Amino acid sequence: MLTTQGERAVPKEQVLQDIQASTSALQRYGNFYVGSSDLRAILRYEMAASLLSWLPGALGLGLRKAVYPSIFRSMGADVMWGRNIVLRHPNKISVGSQVAIDDNCLLDAKGGGEAGIVIGNHVLVARSTIIQCKGGTISIGDHATIGSQTQIASVGGIFIGSHVLISGQCYFGGGRYITDDADTPIVKQGLYSKGATVIEDDVWIGAGALIQDGVHIGHGSVIGAGAVIREDIPAQTVVVPNQRLVMLPREKGD
Repeated sequence: MLTTQGERAVPKEQVLQDIQASTSALQRYGNFYVGSSDLRAILRYEMAASLLSWLPGALGLGLRKAVYPSIFRSMGADVMWGRNIVLRHPNKISVGSQVAIDDNCLLDAKGGGEAGIVIGNHVLVARSTIIQCKGGTISIGDHATIGSQTQIASVGGIFIGSHVLISGQCYFGGGRYITDDADTPIVKQGLYSKGATVIEDDVWIGAGALIQDGVHIGHGSVIGAGAVIREDIPAQTVVVPNQRLVMLPREKGD
């Protein structure tokens, strides 16, 4: 199953094993959420991500803007952080200038290696969006807009270009379970990926689209709402998943 060109096995995150490791509760917490078991790093994380994350209004925005840079790998100027944002391994996250992350988002660089998550300048991430490394890095270019409730889950790597417009409730990436052995539970057979997902510059992706791993979408393309993209899309291409509605007359009863 893994011999097809471009496919590769990827390690599955051992979430339960990490939480139940035979170390102290403080070390487990630090390693899972903070990215470090150092007490000073944990305290900085608690101040920034826990004590300030829920504060409403201008006070909350101001305090998060002032304190959050201390726990990230790097951060530009004038970054706005909404309420109740969940951060995991922020020391592996780089954020550019004039970025806005809305309420209830998740930024998780835990499975992204040293590269982690890179967000460019002038990026908007709407509320309740998930940006999560599950074995691969995530890069988002300048002037990108990501609609609400979108999930970007990187197993093989996800690279989004500049001026990309992503509508709400889209899904990017993920991985695939190996299913060859019928006698072994699927969850224990491991994952594989068809490679990185690449979205070039100036692409518009409609609401509810699903972009699978290994897909390359060329610059200037438009992906219609609800499309399931399993193969590469050339540059300057419009993808229309459903061209017409089927409308049938409703018969009246006798």
